Amino acid sequence: MLLAAFVFFSVNTVYFVEAPPTELQAAEDKSCHFDFSKVRAKTPHLNLRSALLVNYSNGEVLYAKDPDSPRPIASITKLVTAMVVLDDGVKLDTTETITRDDARQSSRSRLRVGTRLTVRDLLCAALMNSDNRAARALARVTSGTIEEFVRAMNLKARQLGLKKTEFFDPTGLDERNVSTAHEVAKLLHYAYDYPLIAQITSTARHRCRALNRKNAWIQIANTNQLIRSKYKVLTGKTGYIRESDYCLTTLVQNAKGERLTCVVLGVPGDRLRFREARRLVEWGFRQV
Repeated sequence: MLLAAFVFFSVNTVYFVEAPPTELQAAEDKSCHFDFSKVRAKTPHLNLRSALLVNYSNGEVLYAKDPDSPRPIASITKLVTAMVVLDDGVKLDTTETITRDDARQSSRSRLRVGTRLTVRDLLCAALMNSDNRAARALARVTSGTIEEFVRAMNLKARQLGLKKTEFFDPTGLDERNVSTAHEVAKLLHYAYDYPLIAQITSTARHRCRALNRKNAWIQIANTNQLIRSKYKVLTGKTGYIRESDYCLTTLVQNAKGERLTCVVLGVPGDRLRFREARRLVEWGFRQV
């Protein structure tokens, strides 16, 4: 029996969805699909393990390198962390204090133990500066425990149809947090449908105040260096741990209004990931 097809519209993205026989299945199987039939034969040579470049307007994949092999995604994880927080409906002016447990393996954080911030500012720290302490605090204020929050993250991944994406912590420090270039691109599209995530991740700098410290202002800078390029960054997230090497997923727009979704995973260098992403994006805009 042939399955009917219909189009599901969200705020920013059009998703093509198959309609199985029952309404329950339709709700469970909703997912975004990309068209791999238009991958270009002549593509740039890039120094990375896995990558994908998608024309955001129609879902056509222009470039793909090992797109379906699971790899550690490091702090790209925090896109799902933010989605789970927002799905839960936690009020943005709710406050949470950074604890010693939050500070584990997070020595570079600007958030000192004892600092009290709003959920909005914790989201900015987690998404812009990739702050691990902020991600753990968000998990606690949302679910009570890290374990419960991680369960919600994996449920979210299943709801989005991400079959090769799995999480073990909300920060990305755990190398078992894995996905594929293909599913990371989908994940970015879904994250972009959250206006606050889009707003935060497209902002270069944010200044917030520690609520329990007099005149204690914290400066947060976006780690996505493409935000300082000639392209307009609409959303994105960086990631790095030793097991993942350097990673980036971002949605960029050129002066003509054309938009490309770029994913680069396993790049052997911090600056190199942005150079390779720019090369891929510049090549891609010549293809659309």
